[in-house]
Amino acid sequence: MALDDGTSEPETSDSLKAFGEVVKAFRRRARLTQEQFAPLVGYSVPTIASVEQGRRLPSAGFVERAEEVLDAFDAIRGAAKYLSRRKGLASWFRQWAKLGQTAISLYTYECRLVPGLLQTEEYARRLFANQLPPFGDDQIEALVAARAERQQLLYERPNTAFSFIIEEHVLVRGEQVAPGQIDHILTLAEQRNIEVQVMPLVRAMHAGMDGPVQLLETPDNQWFAYSEGQESGHLITDPKVVSTLQMRYARMRSQALSLEESLSLLRQMRGAR
Repeated sequence: MALDDGTSEPETSDSLKAFGEVVKAFRRRARLTQEQFAPLVGYSVPTIASVEQGRRLPSAGFVERAEEVLDAFDAIRGAAKYLSRRKGLASWFRQWAKLGQTAISLYTYECRLVPGLLQTEEYARRLFANQLPPFGDDQIEALVAARAERQQLLYERPNTAFSFIIEEHVLVRGEQVAPGQIDHILTLAEQRNIEVQVMPLVRAMHAGMDGPVQLLETPDNQWFAYSEGQESGHLITDPKVVSTLQMRYARMRSQALSLEESLSLLRQMRGAR
């Protein structure tokens, strides 16, 4: 599934593709198939394929083992020095993220996981560490750093109105994944421009049953929406569709617990752990 805020595997770069071609060329020079090469370097065949296709950032260990096994005249080590990727934001999320940097209102309803802007580092790290196919250590660090960087929106834009509606079960699970996650949300909710509401379990039906959604308002009062699913995201610009989603979000605000009730429930959940 996509990781919220578009941080599934970041987009590849020319340097990654070039590195992959260098590894592939020396592997072929050594007359090794990917299946033969994999056990020699201690990495799986899918990992070898991802590196050679420029889709995966190789670890330092991979670089060293590939250099030694392929006797590459330091060419693999040299190529690794220039590795980079467009970190942190999948291509389909980049336009939405750009709009968010200047938004005057940003609304989020989430029924799957704690919204990215509200996640603790521990929660985000565990989220990325449990993805399939697995991310490498370098990828995880890049993704955690990108998430922390985007979270600065909450502190750098005090005039932006942030609203979050989160399903109660998401918060229960979030505290199980990373103790302290609820404390973190309560701390953020102390800011005047951040509102957090809980959609209680007892609310069997509500206006958000079609899934998670985000809405934002630009400085010139245009509204856009964003919807995210498995390995994909969709920026919604059609005014009629955006208007429908605004209507649903407004109804959810009335169906969720009030701000005071939500914070009270969060404190109860914190005390119960």
